[in-house]
Amino acid sequence: MTNQIQNFKIPNKNSKNFWQKLAKPIYALAPMAGVTDSAFRQICKSFGADVVYSEMISAAAIVYDSKKTLELMKFNKKERPFVIQLFGSKPEHFAYAVKYITKKIKPDGIDINFGCAVKKIIKQGAGAALMDNSKLGRLIIKTVIDNTNLPVSIKVRSQVKQITVLNFLKHLADLDIKAIMIHGRTLNQGHSGPVDYNIIKQARKFFKGIILANGGIKNKQDVQKMLALTEADGVGIGQGVFGKPWIFEEIKSKKLKEKSDKKEIFKIMLKHAKLINKLKDKQGVVEMRKHLCWYVNGLKNASILRQKLVKIKDLNELKKILEI
Repeated sequence: MTNQIQNFKIPNKNSKNFWQKLAKPIYALAPMAGVTDSAFRQICKSFGADVVYSEMISAAAIVYDSKKTLELMKFNKKERPFVIQLFGSKPEHFAYAVKYITKKIKPDGIDINFGCAVKKIIKQGAGAALMDNSKLGRLIIKTVIDNTNLPVSIKVRSQVKQITVLNFLKHLADLDIKAIMIHGRTLNQGHSGPVDYNIIKQARKFFKGIILANGGIKNKQDVQKMLALTEADGVGIGQGVFGKPWIFEEIKSKKLKEKSDKKEIFKIMLKHAKLINKLKDKQGVVEMRKHLCWYVNGLKNASILRQKLVKIKDLNELKKILEI
């Protein structure tokens, strides 16, 4: 840890809270490891996403000056409002990490992950495991709030073991949390099964800030149902954006028609690839293979296209496959 960061004085706490400026309903790109990098966030913003989150960032990795982690936090001004999501289990790591982010990265907000179901994260006592440890979870939130002037938000699940989101929020009632994204599924459910709309709606009794509902959103109809049943201030869209960054445009449109023109989709794929190539060179295009396969889902000869796309090594190979 550098003394420069340790001795960093937090700027005026009365800084503006961007969450309160956003028109409702709010449509956010939910944080997803290995998916929501800068290139994809920029593509989603171009289609109307109101807020975008980083991939999950390790607070400990910031403390230990991981170059890969520092790269993950870079963003373009076009992405604002941009929120960095942190995970971890040690308050002292969060204290340093948020000071570093506030001073060096300067995003619009900081989010804490209380919902990740990945086993290696839970074994660290982070992600959903932290929601099950209310005392430590509260201490970490307070530590983050005390070490930044940026608005602090959290992402949780409807339930982890015996702790429901309602129990969790009761324990945090006096903390200055600006927004919460609630995944309406339990830890045991992971990313499948029915969404508990009612528990998200009940969360309003215990939380006065911005509530974003999350889980099972694939199209405009799902968004309308989610907002109607939860009365949330907006939604966080996760897996529903895979291969469909234009979902934000469709949601905001008065029409229900979904994008299906192959040429149009190919142009978006190429735009995305050019952007990631600019940011990460050839390695970025290789990393993008999963995105490319998602883009072609539902198209004619999709399986043949996927067989080619999983092997691409650079931008020129992609152009040949797309014939653009």
